[in-house]
Amino acid sequence: MNPLDIEYVRKQFPGLAGGFAYMDNAGGSMVPRIVAQRVSDYLLNSSVQLGASYLPSVEAGERVMQARHSVMQLINAEHPEEVIMGGSTTHLLQILCRAIAPSIVPGDEIIVTNCDHEANIGPWVKLCESRGATLRVWEVNLDTCELELDDLQALLTDKTRYVAMTHTSNILGSVNPVAAVARCVHAVGAKLCVDAVAYAPHRLVDVQASGADFYVYSFYKTFGPHFAVLWGRRYLLLELPSLNHFFIGQEVVPYKLQPGNVNYELSFGCIGISDYLLDISTRLGAQGSERTCMQAAFDAFEVQEDLLAERLLAFLREREGVRIIGKAHTHNRVPTISFVVEGIQSEAIVRMVDGHRIGIRFGDFYARRLIEALGLDQFGGVVRVSLAHYNTLDEVDRLITALDQAINALR
Repeated sequence: MNPLDIEYVRKQFPGLAGGFAYMDNAGGSMVPRIVAQRVSDYLLNSSVQLGASYLPSVEAGERVMQARHSVMQLINAEHPEEVIMGGSTTHLLQILCRAIAPSIVPGDEIIVTNCDHEANIGPWVKLCESRGATLRVWEVNLDTCELELDDLQALLTDKTRYVAMTHTSNILGSVNPVAAVARCVHAVGAKLCVDAVAYAPHRLVDVQASGADFYVYSFYKTFGPHFAVLWGRRYLLLELPSLNHFFIGQEVVPYKLQPGNVNYELSFGCIGISDYLLDISTRLGAQGSERTCMQAAFDAFEVQEDLLAERLLAFLREREGVRIIGKAHTHNRVPTISFVVEGIQSEAIVRMVDGHRIGIRFGDFYARRLIEALGLDQFGGVVRVSLAHYNTLDEVDRLITALDQAINALR
């Protein structure tokens, strides 16, 4: 297998050409040219309403269906109707909880974590409040910054209906043992909903292997357009009521959970994500099925990302007064790296780095419950550096120099 050609990779992302170092990728990734071309192609050549009998409408419908099949393969869904597309992970989780609501009764229990993005906590909290269910919280271990399976087991009962968790924390970067969690959850007859927004840019998603019942993430953080996908097991989706017009029946999956329909051009643009992955796999010399080739691309991305992450983590480990939030090594984590510096507000550090034409970020990243649980609100949240496979060691070294100067100046 050939090594990842970083120069070629970077040429696929026009936004990288200006020399600005983008290290806020967990907030939104750069987009390869092929994705933008597909969006443009659809708008310029297929911008008609679907569902008519005339040929351009029929062809446009086929293109949107092609997008659904492409995403089906990208996430390894079993059926195309399991793919529900929408504007964002936040919106899709609200849709899901709205659909689930009629099945929840007083006495039912729902478990959320305190380390998720609020998108996968808030809707479940409101669901419990509106239906008289009991909310339980699976809290991160404050010493290890990990979700411990034993703590979950203590919360699970025969009254548990749903567990909602993140595949990877957008603060901690840890990859959680979702498949093991699914086994525990299913053992008590409950269902698992997984937010994979921080996981999907770094590992090839496999919804079937995850063991989850519902799985959701955003394409705009995985090199695609500002769009998202919710996957659910087909038989579970069929059990949910229709949230669409009264004449859209319960059996009409996924349309019943896509009120107003999907965004056509963004759906078509999502095919470009797979186009990009397969192009990279070809240059790697990968062979086999398209899923096998996409896996080869992500394996190469992981090697590059671990190299970058270790360079930054090594600096942070040695820098006096710096506290890494989460794992201080690259094992079983993605290159989303958060830290605070004793006696310094995180905002002050980031604003000094801004002047070096480097994009990082500070705050709670909508994981406010975790920030408060770890006592990090006193710093105004964390400094977060979120790397992607198209970043380079030179960029990381630029960041290290900028961080070193900022910390020295602020002390």
